[in-house]
Amino acid sequence: MDLYRAALPLIRALPAETAHDLTLRLLESGLAPAPRAEADPPALAVDLWGRRFPNPIGLAAGFDKDARVPDAMLRFGFGFVEAGTVTPLPQAGNARPRLFRLPEDRAVINRFGFNNRGLDAYAARLAARPRAGIVGANVGKNKDQADAVADYVAGIARVAPLADYLVVNVSSPNTPGLRDLQRRGPLLALATAVLAARARAVPQGAPPLLLKVAPDLSEEDRDDIAHVALESGVDGLIVGNTTVSRPPGLAGAERGQAGGLSGRPLFTLSTAVLGDLWRRTNGRIPILGAGGIASGADAYAKIRAGASLVQLYTALVYEGPGLVRRIKAELAALLARDGFARVADAVGADHR
Repeated sequence: MDLYRAALPLIRALPAETAHDLTLRLLESGLAPAPRAEADPPALAVDLWGRRFPNPIGLAAGFDKDARVPDAMLRFGFGFVEAGTVTPLPQAGNARPRLFRLPEDRAVINRFGFNNRGLDAYAARLAARPRAGIVGANVGKNKDQADAVADYVAGIARVAPLADYLVVNVSSPNTPGLRDLQRRGPLLALATAVLAARARAVPQGAPPLLLKVAPDLSEEDRDDIAHVALESGVDGLIVGNTTVSRPPGLAGAERGQAGGLSGRPLFTLSTAVLGDLWRRTNGRIPILGAGGIASGADAYAKIRAGASLVQLYTALVYEGPGLVRRIKAELAALLARDGFARVADAVGADHR
């Protein structure tokens, strides 16, 4: 892990997207050495949806859009990895540059626009992996597809037999009109359609299906999402994606770039929305917490706000993969300090 941390200044000297592409190539080639496997503390294990997660720390979608390196990332100690977002047809995404570091803020702005190699390549990679470790599949729609539901149905139908859980991403700010799908009517229609597609693809023992929603939600949006989550039969929510807001005090020179902001400045907003949706659903549906996690204390705050599992990505840009091990150790210590024998005991603790 020290080797990776030492390499960070060299990687960050490259343009942001070039550095990301290089990292994927190194992982895919096997040139990036795998760390020694370590057993996680028993207190970190999470039993959810009939699956045992060795720890609650996951890699968020966006790092590995094409499912090129899920198993390589699992070896860094993640409890689960989410690959995507993938669209039915390959697409180039928005024009470069489209990824910007804000190092002073420990943040990133991106406007990728679902760039990926398409569903065929993605599904082939998932089909070829050994199915050791939990890997989720995150699906979206092509930019020029007028029938959004058709794209999501196609994605879920294709990946449902291949993934350990499924995510319907309706919250990226970089595909025009996508976030309109978070309103009650469109979201319920979409949820009903993708659940039916999942049932057709995997009639027995189907993987859980989650909706990924934005942190930029009005009161009405939150009501709509809570209603659909409980009414439709989806298995969970992910809160949230990047934000189009710009919290005061951002210092990075690229803070004015258009796109979604992730990293430390997103933590407070995303955690507040997570807690609000937990209350609105009375804790009846599992929530994955994402946005701004960079320490065990951050992960613990998400869990206490109502997250059964958490995800990170941006912090890796600044801390390297050794961060995963540190977060797990810190989280285990915080659980023990407060008398929680396991993660599940702490979920929603701030509301009790």
